[in-house]
Amino acid sequence: MLRKLFSFNGGVKPDPNKSASTREPIARLPLPPQLVIPLHQNIGGTPRPLVRVGERVRHGQRIGAADGNVSSAVHAPASGIVMAVEPRLMPHASGLSAMAVVIEPDGQDEHVEREPFDWKAASADEVRDYLRDAGVVGLGGAVFPSHLKLSPGRAMATHTLVINGAECEPFITCDDMLMRSEAHDILHGAQIMKRLLGARQVLVGIEDNKPEAAAAMRAAAAALGDPSIEIVVVPTRYPAGGAKQLIRVLTGIEVPHGSRSTDYGVQCFNVATALAVLNALERGEPLVRRIVTVAGNVERPRNFDVAIGTPIGFVFQHAGLKPDTDKLIMGGPMMGIPLPDMDAPVVKATNCLLASSPALFPPPQPELPCIRCGECARACPADLQPFELYWHSRARNFGRAQEYHLFDCIECGCCAYVCPSHIPLVDYYRYAKSEIWARERDKDAADSARERFEFRNWRAEREREEKAAKLAARSAAAARPAAAATGAEADDPKKALIEAALARARAQKDAAAARATDELAPAGGQQAGTGGLQQAQAGGELVQAAPSDKQVE
Repeated sequence: MLRKLFSFNGGVKPDPNKSASTREPIARLPLPPQLVIPLHQNIGGTPRPLVRVGERVRHGQRIGAADGNVSSAVHAPASGIVMAVEPRLMPHASGLSAMAVVIEPDGQDEHVEREPFDWKAASADEVRDYLRDAGVVGLGGAVFPSHLKLSPGRAMATHTLVINGAECEPFITCDDMLMRSEAHDILHGAQIMKRLLGARQVLVGIEDNKPEAAAAMRAAAAALGDPSIEIVVVPTRYPAGGAKQLIRVLTGIEVPHGSRSTDYGVQCFNVATALAVLNALERGEPLVRRIVTVAGNVERPRNFDVAIGTPIGFVFQHAGLKPDTDKLIMGGPMMGIPLPDMDAPVVKATNCLLASSPALFPPPQPELPCIRCGECARACPADLQPFELYWHSRARNFGRAQEYHLFDCIECGCCAYVCPSHIPLVDYYRYAKSEIWARERDKDAADSARERFEFRNWRAEREREEKAAKLAARSAAAARPAAAATGAEADDPKKALIEAALARARAQKDAAAARATDELAPAGGQQAGTGGLQQAQAGGELVQAAPSDKQVE
């Protein structure tokens, strides 16, 4: 039965350039003299190093532990000695360094003990924890930890598992060759994933420019005899390999802005990820190697089975890098990133290493003003308005850029590919995103500082109030014995304080009356000093009487 296929808006059809690297089967690349294994190779937290300099490790040994749930472990691709645990250059356009474990292989290739995991008897959470510790992440480019994606959807139950074999970007053929050689194991891994997700069907999407891969997958599906697995050939159009675009083509479900495919009961994985899940659960093999396409300006374009941590220069050395190469790219020509140096290592996200030359990729033409032709909007597979995003990003009006859904851009490069003004639109979008992220980090830091300042003030005020309360309590306790001595009730501190205040007032008035008498008496007359003051007791107060005329005389 033919499945009805849907379509997505936009897209382009660049020259695929895939035939050169598919003429020979996958070759296993030997180990280099030194392996540089970055600890952070996936979305999420950076794994914690578990080894020290001078320690001997074995093939498959865990050298980095997952930091939290949104993380994944890292393993040694070979046995050898740990030479360093230090920052090393990463395969990123920024040229920055990150913490890595440097291993010098000893040539013995001694493995840790491999024990297949009984995933059928284990709970779903135990299986996901095992995959996290096995370092399994998405190998289609996003490197999202696979154990998180294998959790059933919360909004609704997952009913469809999509296995992505479209591989739409030019030059990249690693998934194509993997499906040709490992079709049975890929589908077996998909069956495991379907069980973890509780899905009802598995749809494998393959572009129609890969007939050998489609035939191999169909034969493997027939051998498994699983009616829930369906191999679907889709039209070749870039970027049909995007998760949302492939889901749209296969199921007709369009995932809107702010939503995930799991909200609609669909989950998507790469074919290489399905194979990695099978290897981890049934063979006890952590993710320490991957298939990498080496293409472009090289003598022998081919797909290699490469150990994670192999220097990129070592890979190009086996492919025969031509001397007129002017740039190295990790990924394809549409979404790839330029590499800072050949010393950077192969990581789990490295699906292709592309060598550029002036003849293969001519220098970009000068950027011209935007003429608002709308070609970029027609080519955008995310249904955005790229020219509006360009204007607001260029003007640094990032708020307006977000109103035009800047973060829905998948940076596929279709807009820049069709732009008649040769504007590098994706570069502007990446700049705007990075600026927004930087401002959000600054705002978060300022908010945290303000919260700490307010908490410090609140704590100081609370301490002052506690000290005042303690002082009042001590004063009240000290007043109780004095009140008991004057006959007041010992259990009434307020009454004792009132009596003490009255006593102090009486004493002050007695002192004032004495001073007044001294002032009125003659300097040498004792009679005036003793008889010039009459005291009258009125209401408990002292009243001073005026002296008589006789006394004054």
